[in-house]
Amino acid sequence: MRIMFPFAAIVGQDQMKLALSIAAVDPSIGGVLVFGDRGTGKSTAVRALAAVLPDIETADCPYHCDPARPDEGCELCRSRAESQIPQKTEAMRVPVVDLPLGATEDRIAGSLDLERALSAGEKRFEPGLLAKAHRGFLYIDEINLLEDHLVDLLLDVAASGENVVEREGLSVRHPARFVLIGSGNPEEGELRPQLLDRFGLSVEVRTPQDLATRIQVVKRRDAFERDPAGFAAEYEAANAEVRDAILAARRRLRGVAVPDATLEKAAQLSIRLGTDGLRGELTLMRAARALAALSGDAVVGWSHLAALAPLALSHRLRRDPLDEAGSTTRVERAVGELAAA
Repeated sequence: MRIMFPFAAIVGQDQMKLALSIAAVDPSIGGVLVFGDRGTGKSTAVRALAAVLPDIETADCPYHCDPARPDEGCELCRSRAESQIPQKTEAMRVPVVDLPLGATEDRIAGSLDLERALSAGEKRFEPGLLAKAHRGFLYIDEINLLEDHLVDLLLDVAASGENVVEREGLSVRHPARFVLIGSGNPEEGELRPQLLDRFGLSVEVRTPQDLATRIQVVKRRDAFERDPAGFAAEYEAANAEVRDAILAARRRLRGVAVPDATLEKAAQLSIRLGTDGLRGELTLMRAARALAALSGDAVVGWSHLAALAPLALSHRLRRDPLDEAGSTTRVERAVGELAAA
């Protein structure tokens, strides 16, 4: 089994690590968009977090459904549950599926199994990347270069948790719940505003300019490449702490209260920033609740909102020709003004 760079060993990039951890606690937040320089550990962080999480128990089906929740599974798992047929189960690592830029819609959504059709004359569905990513992470590097209709497909499936294929005489519907992670370099093109808005959290990453941080990054990466097993063993305890914190937060999540006063603050912040629709404060509320669960807090307060407002709202702002400040700066300024009011 391939050894992944330890999540706990990643130097800096605290906002990116926080966003990924929150998405792991509550996948309904809507995924994470990471824009920034190349070589800043974006794909490393995604794979490292997935490797930290415990193995998942899967059913004996093409979509590795959750055997504990057959009602949310595929047609095969539901029929087995209704017929009370015992399910064979096995453990597997949380999947991380890379979606290459050249992937076709058939490759992503699934299509007719041509080999089976030609050899046996049988119509059979060949699951695509969306099926493989079920209950895991779907990672798209350079998402700003992906064709718009493919991005639309991915975001629709990520929002509904279900993939529907109606083509070539096939009619297939299967679960596809995953955390969508997109990354890219804004200098190579921007995502359309309506697509940006569909991502739950957005993070801007930059190459560290602090000398000590850069040296530490290089030293750790070099140590890992020279002895992956030994380096991973050094961070095993720290990785276990990350895993335990995420699992504990998942258990606490439903019990975390969100007072009306906190919702009012989230709405005031969105109004002050002029965000369109209500998705901004809804995402901010969910993310703040996940952060409270991670922190062991029973109630969502202003501190949780303030910490996550730049991640949840910065990519939802309209361009202001009269304000040259970046979107993150505008959110931070609005947070400060609301706190002082």
